[in-house]
Amino acid sequence: TIMDIYLTNNLTNKKEQFVPRDNKEVGMYVCGPTVYDFPHIGNARPLVVFDVLFRLLKSLFGENKVKYVRNITDIDDKIIDSSKKNKTTINELTNKITKSFHEDCRYLKCLKPTFEPKATEHIKGMISMVSKLLKNEHAYVNKSHVYFSVSSFKKYGKLSNKNSEQLVAG
Repeated sequence: TIMDIYLTNNLTNKKEQFVPRDNKEVGMYVCGPTVYDFPHIGNARPLVVFDVLFRLLKSLFGENKVKYVRNITDIDDKIIDSSKKNKTTINELTNKITKSFHEDCRYLKCLKPTFEPKATEHIKGMISMVSKLLKNEHAYVNKSHVYFSVSSFKKYGKLSNKNSEQLVAG
C-alpha cells in the first residue's frame, strides 16, 4: 500500500492528504530558473526540495508514473538587461547560465526532470494566451506592456491568501 503523503494546500492553508487526480500518472510542475545570472546557494533549496518530492513520488507510484516538468525561463527583461550589460547575445548568455544550472543540479545529485521546456519554445502559446486575456478583458496594454487586470478576477490573491489591497505594487 502507498503510505500517506501530506502536503500543505496553499488554497486552504492546511495540510491535506495528497491524492493524485489521475491513477495512471502523477504530474508535478515546478518553476525553474530564469537564466540571466549564475545560480546562487538560495537557488539550491527548491531544487533539492522538489528533487526529494520527485523521488518520493516515483518510489510510491512507480518509476514511470511521475511526470516532473521544470521550466527554464530563457527570455525575460532581466535576461535582456544582463545580455546588454555583459555585451553578449541573449542566446550565449542563456546557454551559459543554463549549462551552469545543470552542472549545479548534477553536483547536488538532483535527478533530471521528465521534461524541461524553455520559454522560447512556447512563445506562440504565450501570445495566444495573452491575446485571449486581452480579448476577454482580463488584461490591458499600458506603455507597450501587457498587464493582468486583477480587478477582472474576483478570486485573485486567494492562492497566496492575500486580498487585492495587499497585492498592489509600490
